[in-house]
Amino acid sequence: MRRYGKHTDEDDIRTRPGRRNTRPRTNIRPKHEDAAEGMVLTVDRGRLTCLVEDRVVLAMKARELGRKAAVVGDRVALVGDLSGKKDTLARIVRIEERTSVLRRTADDDDPFERVVVANADQLAIVTALADPEPRPRLIDRCLVAAFDGGLEPLLVLTKSDLASPDELLELYGALDIPYVVTNREELTDGAAADRVREHLDGRVTAFVGHSGVGKTTLVNALVPEDRRRSTGHVNAVTGRGRHTTTSALALPLGGADGWVVDTPGVRSFGLAHIDPSRVIHAFPDLEPGTEGCPRACSHDEPDCALDAWVAEGHADPARLYSLRRLLATRERTEGD
Repeated sequence: MRRYGKHTDEDDIRTRPGRRNTRPRTNIRPKHEDAAEGMVLTVDRGRLTCLVEDRVVLAMKARELGRKAAVVGDRVALVGDLSGKKDTLARIVRIEERTSVLRRTADDDDPFERVVVANADQLAIVTALADPEPRPRLIDRCLVAAFDGGLEPLLVLTKSDLASPDELLELYGALDIPYVVTNREELTDGAAADRVREHLDGRVTAFVGHSGVGKTTLVNALVPEDRRRSTGHVNAVTGRGRHTTTSALALPLGGADGWVVDTPGVRSFGLAHIDPSRVIHAFPDLEPGTEGCPRACSHDEPDCALDAWVAEGHADPARLYSLRRLLATRERTEGD
């Protein structure tokens, strides 16, 4: 055992090295007041393509944002290299408050909700009248998601040369939803795009639809040629379309001021996250009648006050039927 005597030199005494960083930890984060404003156009494996003024900039999420994720349509604040040149990378340091969100879950028993698009003004629900056959339950689910997220719905019915739209339009007549009916020839010659464009000017519109209904064909006709995506076909055996859009992408609206957000084709639209109390906001003629409802009322139970409200002549019974049909779709599969 080594002993230290009176002749011991200070170099002989071992000392514990100090900490490398002695600065106290803090929760204060930089405000980045000089950050540039941008809009997220698409997200791909942790890299976000953003529009900053007139430049397309590739960025990544700053560590300080934690688990908060940016999605297509988000307004964000960016710092770093904003030149948009090749091999440059900026950082997203802030995600601004959202005005609307389109959310879905993979299935009705999936507790994890996914934000598909942020800050969209309306949701264009594209469905074919034949080949493939229309799926009203899927349309209902998209409508519920739109009402819940604060988006105005727009019905776009394609392939009217194969089947009449009257029956489907009658189903949604009480909801007073704007709609556009097109045929296959109009999809290819641009006439359909011209009519749809009238509903899109000055707005951010998310397009959603079952694969094979002509959604991507329509989007291609609405955006500049150099931004177009590939289109698919319908399987003759299964009647299903091939997914041609694998990630959401915001595209500038050609010939007008607005944005089109093309989303991946859906075969299911889970609504596990939906709260009936938020859907009722889309029915301003019925909402006052819920004041007498019991707490956490599903609006489709014996004690619901809406029955008396409608019976007294305050609202159209067809509106209440439509509300309850939409809410009931949360408990039904889309093929029912």
